[in-house]
Amino acid sequence: MEKKIIGIDPGLAIVGYAVVSGTKKNPKIYDYGILTTNKQSDEFTKDRLYEIQKDLDYILAEHSPDVAVVEKLFFFQNQKTIIQVAQARGVILACLAKHNIEIIEPTPLQIKQSLTGHGRADKKQIIKLMEKYYNLDHKITPDDAADALAMGFYELK
Repeated sequence: MEKKIIGIDPGLAIVGYAVVSGTKKNPKIYDYGILTTNKQSDEFTKDRLYEIQKDLDYILAEHSPDVAVVEKLFFFQNQKTIIQVAQARGVILACLAKHNIEIIEPTPLQIKQSLTGHGRADKKQIIKLMEKYYNLDHKITPDDAADALAMGFYELK
């Protein structure tokens, strides 16, 4: 039986997700897109985190993935952003643990190296590669969804 993989690109405002299976030569997409939270005010961070948890719970229940690939955090210039993304990532990891899903945590560099052979690919290159690898006839938007597809592709054999 093929493993079903969920790729997750963590964020507070936008979480990219993609549910895939198959092989690198024959990948299959079940679902992909973004989860968004209300950006009204930073005072509502707890509500936004809970929104991520509820939406992710729904996707996990609907697709029952076997493994999750969640991007590891790396250097950020904006300290406020890193804290919010880390909080969202913590909620995501807790939600995956609740559903007893194996978690793999590659860095963005590891993902890019596996796709391109080097770690310097930009967002446009990742989007184009994902459209090619998954044989899509439409543009992937936003780039958070393409990043999630890349994470799912990373785990395909």
